[in-house]
Amino acid sequence: MSESEPRSSNDAAKPKSTEIATEQTASIGSAHTGSRASRTIGIAALVAVGLLAAFGLWISPPEVSQADAARLMYVHLPSIATMYLMFFITLVGSIIYLRNGSRFWDLLAGAAAEIGVVFNGLTLFSGAIWGKPTWGAYWTWDPRVTSTTVMFVMYIGYLAVRRLELPPEARSRRAAVLGILSFLNVIVVHYSVKWWRGLHQGQTIGIDTKLDGLMLTSLMIGFVAFALTGAWLLMHRFRIEWLQSQIGEVGLDQALAERRAEAAGYNPSDSVGGLA
Repeated sequence: MSESEPRSSNDAAKPKSTEIATEQTASIGSAHTGSRASRTIGIAALVAVGLLAAFGLWISPPEVSQADAARLMYVHLPSIATMYLMFFITLVGSIIYLRNGSRFWDLLAGAAAEIGVVFNGLTLFSGAIWGKPTWGAYWTWDPRVTSTTVMFVMYIGYLAVRRLELPPEARSRRAAVLGILSFLNVIVVHYSVKWWRGLHQGQTIGIDTKLDGLMLTSLMIGFVAFALTGAWLLMHRFRIEWLQSQIGEVGLDQALAERRAEAAGYNPSDSVGGLA
């Protein structure tokens, strides 16, 4: 409809709130999760992963007792560290949400849990592959392996709670409580090699570490590469969650505006028919 064409009576009566809600929905729908910061971190992560591949596969020497199988350490240990970091963010976000009801921290906690579950799965997978040549089996009921698997299941449950058909505030509060309780198992996982006897080796990095210089360098590159990758994934997943929550709010506002318009005698479909 051009500016010279007269507007129908239905168009004239159309509530501005409906028009604004429609414009907001279109604006949010055209948004994206990328930014200069995320692109910078993504490029840095890509470079770090490339360096890790070079050092881990070729530059770093084989380990004395485990030979090339020890190269899985450059994936396994950084996965664990990134997993811990993401679940710690979930813990902090859950606590802050319960204190002040901040949607930002609720969404950040959920996004971090999703990324943490990914690295948890990678930890179990790389550990199973590493366990075959060192322990002779992909799976054993080792305390560290078992507690890590329990942790994986617990955070899957946390994510399931976040998808329950409940009022948003009630759902978020239940998830926050579970996010706090689940972190208790993270502590169990970390100290399991000290509390119980098992096949799993003790702490690899410490004051008395005996790693070769190039092996230690490769491992440090792995920590940086996985941390950057986790940060990049977290930024994008959080922004997706934020956009989805905004779309949900705008959609609710638009639905309410349409219901009020119908109660006032305005039918949005009439304007569509008038334009046909």
